[in-house]
Formats: sequence, structure tokens, C-alpha cells
Amino acid sequence: MGFFDAPELNHHEQVLFAHDEETGLKAIIAIHNTSLGPALGGCRVWNYESEDAAVRDVLRLSEGMTYKSALAGLNLGGGKSVILGRVRDIGNEAAFRAFGRMVDSLGGRYVTAEDVNTTPRMMEWVHEETEYVAGLSPELGGSGDPSPFTAWGTFVGIKSAAHKAYGSDSLEGKTVAVQGLGHVGMYLVEHLSKAGAKVVVTDIKEDRIQEMLKIKNVTSVAPDVIYDTPMDIFAPCALGSIVNDDTIDRLKCQIIAGAANNVLADYDKHGKILLERGVLYAPDYAINAGGVINVYGELEGYNEKRSYDRVNHIYEILQDIFQLSQDKQIHTMDAADTLAEERIRKIGRLKQMRRSGKHLFSKI
Repeated sequence: MGFFDAPELNHHEQVLFAHDEETGLKAIIAIHNTSLGPALGGCRVWNYESEDAAVRDVLRLSEGMTYKSALAGLNLGGGKSVILGRVRDIGNEAAFRAFGRMVDSLGGRYVTAEDVNTTPRMMEWVHEETEYVAGLSPELGGSGDPSPFTAWGTFVGIKSAAHKAYGSDSLEGKTVAVQGLGHVGMYLVEHLSKAGAKVVVTDIKEDRIQEMLKIKNVTSVAPDVIYDTPMDIFAPCALGSIVNDDTIDRLKCQIIAGAANNVLADYDKHGKILLERGVLYAPDYAINAGGVINVYGELEGYNEKRSYDRVNHIYEILQDIFQLSQDKQIHTMDAADTLAEERIRKIGRLKQMRRSGKHLFSKI
């Protein structure tokens, strides 16, 4: 099977493989769909086990961004970029300015931003070479760290899932297990604690756990123990594919709702299993859209209150997904995909007709 026949490609418009010999930078930029607008998605640095693994990751993530932006009601397409290697080797000005030139070569079809293992400082280096970067510091006209918005949207989404599962969105007394204590996970723990939840946390970095244990009603377990922990709600906030053949039978919860991308290793197979077992799954790209919603505000002229108002709408978006899932007896990822694809078709067609000079309605 050739690259163009690979199922992961799945209608991608463009994939750029870029190498800067001087800095050793190896990067892949994937543009999945631009029907609704320019492809926006963060840049992550990761030491992949192979180049094939990096390709699979960037293709899956960029496709997810298409659906995330469409479902959130944004006029954006989906893209993503990955830089192969270790941060300590490649996280320098020369390498990220080289990456900025790669982004600029796409002429605005792709807009990059901060992601896993990248920082606001790195995005500033990118910005030295291209205007097509979002999530910059307020001093540079951006909105700063998007993590608080992603965390707030995830918290709102957890409340929405609780409303569907329990008939009330109160989290008082509910046990929520948070896997992963990056910026988003830490903010989420604070929101959950303030809402009266009992929070169980885990992370591979002990200092992050110790920081969270200072917060009321927070306890911790070892990373692998989290799957076997008694809980009402599981909130994965680390890397993807953690609900898989090995873990799905260990989880004893009513809700899975967290900020991680691609939580289900096989979204069709595992989505159906969760549906059959009565476990409510909040689709990742719906619940974790707060960051991209906030970044989108920069393209219009940034207003923080407007961003939070839009992030709060995640509650209603998830209610629509849960209702469609119930009505059609399909798993929630299928329901989310259906709603996203419907908007892409309708608005994409509208944009196409505007470009061609046609009108949707003609006089009879």
C-alpha cells in the first residue's frame, strides 16, 4: 500500500514533510480540510518511536481539528504539526525559526499554535518568521496561554455529561479521577475541587502531584492504578489512546470526559463498547475545544469575555451530541461526527457558492 492509499490520510488536502539541515529540524505539517477556513492546529514536539508513528499522529490530530472547529461553530479548518525529536535537542530559536519559515511557505493555509512540549517563547520565535501563528503573548497582540480556556471548557463539559447521566450537573460528592497534570489538568483539578468533587489525580511527575495535593479534597494514586480506582467520572488529560483493549474493562465509571485528544484507541470499537455498557463518553474534540475557541477570538479582535461565553456553549453542544446518540442509538463519537460533518457540508457549500458568485436563492 502506498502513502496515498493509507487509510489515515482520509481526505487530507496537503501534508508537508520538511527538513532543515542546519538545525536538524524534522517536521510534518498536515492540513486536513479548509472548507470552513484556514487550518488551525498546534505544533507538538515528540520523540516518536518511528517516522511512521509521527505521520499517523499528525494525520489523526489534524483530522480531529477539522471536526473540533466545525462542531464548535468556528470558521476554521483542521491542521496540525509535529516536530520529531527531544525538546532538549530541538527546542531552540534557530530550529523554531526554521519551522516558522515552513509554516510561512503555506501562505496562510495553516496557522500554528502552542501544543504538547512547545511554549509561548517557542511560538514567539516562530512569529519572527511568519504571521500565521496564534496563541501569542498579550504583549504581541495574542491571548496568551490557552490552557485556562481548555480546562474551563472541559469542566463545563463534565457538568454537561453529569446532567445527562445523573439528571443534575452538580458535582458535589462525585469522585473524579484526573489523569495527567499538565497546565490543563491542574486548572481542571482546581475547578472540580471548588465544585465540591472528590478528586483523585495521577501523573508521571511527582512534583505536579504534590502541588495538587495542597488543594482541598484531592488525593493521588500511581499512574497505572488510576484505571482501577473507584470513580464516578474519568477525566483523561494526558496523551491519547488510553481507553483501549487493555484498560476498558478496568474502568468502573459512569462518565468518561477529559481534555486529552483521541482518548479512544479505536473510536468505533471502543465507542460501541461504552454505549453497550451505558458509559457516557464526551467526545474529546467536543469537550476540549476551549483552547481553539479562545485562539479563534484573536483572528476577530480578541475579547476575553466573548471567548468564555463561547466556551460555555460546549455544555449545549454536548447535550445535542448526547441526545442524537440516544435518539439514533449510535455511540457519541458517531453523533459528534454527524453534527460536525453536517456543518462542514452546509457552510462549506455556502462558501463555495459565494466564491463562485452564485446565490442560494434565486427569484422565480
